Amino acid sequence: MTGTDHAVLILRLAAPLQSWGGPSRYNRRETRPQPTKSGVLGLLAAAEGRTRGTSLTDLLGLHLGVRVDQPGTLLRDYHTSSDYRGVPLLSAKTNAKGHQTRTAPAKYTGVTQRFYLQDAVFVAVLRGPKALLQSLDEAVRTPVFPLSLGRRSCPPTGPVSLGLRADAGLKEALEGVPWQASAHRRRQAQGATVALEATIEDPAGDQLTVDVPDTYDLKTGTRFDRRAVRHLWVTLPSGNDRPATESAPAGQPDHDPFALLGW
Repeated sequence: MTGTDHAVLILRLAAPLQSWGGPSRYNRRETRPQPTKSGVLGLLAAAEGRTRGTSLTDLLGLHLGVRVDQPGTLLRDYHTSSDYRGVPLLSAKTNAKGHQTRTAPAKYTGVTQRFYLQDAVFVAVLRGPKALLQSLDEAVRTPVFPLSLGRRSCPPTGPVSLGLRADAGLKEALEGVPWQASAHRRRQAQGATVALEATIEDPAGDQLTVDVPDTYDLKTGTRFDRRAVRHLWVTLPSGNDRPATESAPAGQPDHDPFALLGW
């Protein structure tokens, strides 16, 4: 159901590196294959200049849809660390004086792993009250805090906001945004249309994802609630008017099993 008091905000999430964390913590930080609601709302909160302890109540009701315009590839950033003096590493525990204690049994090398999406491009649509989305659109265009795509080390490439659109369902909104993949990826398209993976928030959805934050406060930590989603495919014009059969060299099959991976 749509109305004049609601609208849709379109965001383009593209960068050399993105990382949309899930429940992983500590020394192994994984990324999900698509932007999470927690990550997108965090970007909006930063744009408005909200501190980590500021309430998110007005943002939690926004409905999110994500389209995978370019899935990118997975990168693992592997690090080791040690004390140059050859002494055991510090642990997270403290003694009575508040000083960190050494690891026991002694640990001399720390290992951290961070996972990122390389060269990925997503379109995110947010549906909600028009006045709220107008304010968020202005904030994204002139953010108070630097914007990042999941992690502070992942600044976006190019403008993030593609503007407000008239109210529509999430699927229809995703279908109305031109394909945002890189020029190289678009040249690889075969045929006049391209099918893109999408995930939309849907109370009747058949899957649950745990990515709705209650707060970003570092003192209390973030607890994540669940939301129902639905996975689907969105068909868009590719900008390539040649039939798919014409784009394959003679003697080679038209089917490309790696097309979904963006290879």
